[in-house]
Amino acid sequence: MEQHNPLLADDTLPAFSQIRPEHVTPAIDTILADYRAGIDALTAPGAPHDFASVMLTQERLEQRLARAWSPVSHLHSVADSEALREVYGPAEGKLTEHSIELGQNRALYQAVQALADAPDFAGLPRPERALVEHALRDFRLSGVALEEPARTRFREIGVELSRLSTEFSNAVLDATDAWHEHITDERDLAGVPESGRAVLRQYAKEQKLEGYLVTLKQPSVQAVLTYADNRGLRERVYWAYQTRASDQGPHAGKFDNSARIDRIMALRFEAAQLLGFANAAEESLATKMAASPAQVMEFLHDLAERAKPVARAELTKLREFATTELKLDNLESWDVGYASEKLRQQQYDLDEEQLKPYFPLPAVIDGLFGLTQRLYGISLSARDDVDTWHPDVRYYDVRDADGRVFAGAYVDLYARNGKRGGAWMDVCRARFRDGGEEQLPVAFLTCNFAPPTEGKPALLTHDDVLTLFHEFGHGLHHLLTEIALPSIGGIDGVEWDAVELPSQFMENFGWNREALDLFARHYETGERLPDELFERMLAARHFHAGLFLVRQLEFAMFDFLLHLEYDPAKGARAMEVLEEVRHDVAVLHPPAWQRFPHAFSHIFAGGYAAGYYSYLWAELLSADAFGEFEEHGVIDRATGDRFRREILSVGASRPAMESFVAFRGRTPEPEALLRSHGLA
Repeated sequence: MEQHNPLLADDTLPAFSQIRPEHVTPAIDTILADYRAGIDALTAPGAPHDFASVMLTQERLEQRLARAWSPVSHLHSVADSEALREVYGPAEGKLTEHSIELGQNRALYQAVQALADAPDFAGLPRPERALVEHALRDFRLSGVALEEPARTRFREIGVELSRLSTEFSNAVLDATDAWHEHITDERDLAGVPESGRAVLRQYAKEQKLEGYLVTLKQPSVQAVLTYADNRGLRERVYWAYQTRASDQGPHAGKFDNSARIDRIMALRFEAAQLLGFANAAEESLATKMAASPAQVMEFLHDLAERAKPVARAELTKLREFATTELKLDNLESWDVGYASEKLRQQQYDLDEEQLKPYFPLPAVIDGLFGLTQRLYGISLSARDDVDTWHPDVRYYDVRDADGRVFAGAYVDLYARNGKRGGAWMDVCRARFRDGGEEQLPVAFLTCNFAPPTEGKPALLTHDDVLTLFHEFGHGLHHLLTEIALPSIGGIDGVEWDAVELPSQFMENFGWNREALDLFARHYETGERLPDELFERMLAARHFHAGLFLVRQLEFAMFDFLLHLEYDPAKGARAMEVLEEVRHDVAVLHPPAWQRFPHAFSHIFAGGYAAGYYSYLWAELLSADAFGEFEEHGVIDRATGDRFRREILSVGASRPAMESFVAFRGRTPEPEALLRSHGLA
């Protein structure tokens, strides 16, 4: 079987073109059987119980599984199909059951605990001690101490949650792909710039249609809600987008995630209680920097107190502008992006369309790589001999200053059907040193930008540039790790409210003149971004910062309170909790039919449950860290080397706060977050 199943081959990189849905089940079954046999041998009477025998054996078994599952999971996100879904869900269930079964293996737990209790434990290298400590914590969070029937029930909950998470994500993708509006009269797209219309023409062409196709893919939604003069079209797009996978909207009930939300919340609460936590929010903090729910809520409320008056003033001004200049007596949710863009143009004489010609994607990529070389001494070189899942995908070798290849990255940047929306970084391979052999880290970097159109390169908005820098920051965290124990290397094992530090840190360079000069050049003339245009960008940087921040606080508080205050007698109450949060922090209330939670994949199908606040907390860390670069001239190699050494290379081999202090020389200052939004 191994000869014919690419998922069982021990290749350096996945053979994507050879992977078929029918390979998934036999590969996972084979690997899980071997994994269990390996654990049985490790825990057998008389087996050696030293670090190499206990911990490295587990890392080795886990990496074999990861090498098979990582490409399957990735294909599920970027090249989804019915055939893949049919095998993906059951396989994911087996993996979840295996993971919990492993976490509840008392013989294995005792073997790991024996390492921690050994007299020489304190003398182990710091990463090895961290690996043992993380493993013991994870045993506790997997219910190793539970007795029957609680042990079995906890395992059942984990499997069901895994299934529901996949179903939630599938429903959002299906609802996104299900809606479109075919437009044949260009006048209906008045106001939408040529770059936006070109994307809509491309979508129509893909479906063999004349004219334009408005879809719920991000480039389309952004073009319409920001620029379309046609208010009815804006309303229809907003209505379809904001009711995806719910009981409302154009496909009401068809992809509805309502029951899944209720069930997910009930199961999370039950699992937390089985482990001895009061609720799922308390359980989530076991793997985060924040010490208590009270600390999280205090952080969010303090931000809200500062941001809400600013947001209220911004909204008042926007409403006045919409009434007097746009003749919109009642500013609706589908008008906000449109009116905001018009006001921004008036206040700062700045239009995103003026900027886009200076951000052709190939040049932005080259500039990003050039910046990385100046900060960390590394370079990225494209290869054309690597097997990928789509012609648009590029693969890069990552080389250190001495020219040695030490990592790699797949880059997949354009929106298309069958590809999950948003932007993310994920792990293809982790750094792992096993005896004399070393597996190099490889990352997946995924975005959903508008593709090239009609002979033009893909032109990015400045927000797109920041998104690319953000995801590349995650990638660097993974690729530059020097910890060769996968469970605590790169992003793995890092406290969830610190894992966004390297990504949000990179966004700051998108506002720096020296960094922009590496790539911000007109795609036709080669002219660099004019100083006068850059100054207007900087002036508009904090435009509607208050409105943006209260929106982020709405997401974060909704998520945390939903998990903190869950009452099984009342159910999830998702929309009620959202309304309560909006009453406290929002200044603009959307229509009653809006169903934002039903597509909130971050918390219902991702890793951010009771942790969405992490974006704001990590932004504080990243803004403060960037301050160190500003004090040394921003693009400074010596500071970059220190950031690489103290933050990027250490993974979870020590607590994130310790790493931050090692770099900054002190604990983070809350004012840094306010300064980053212009609210200090």
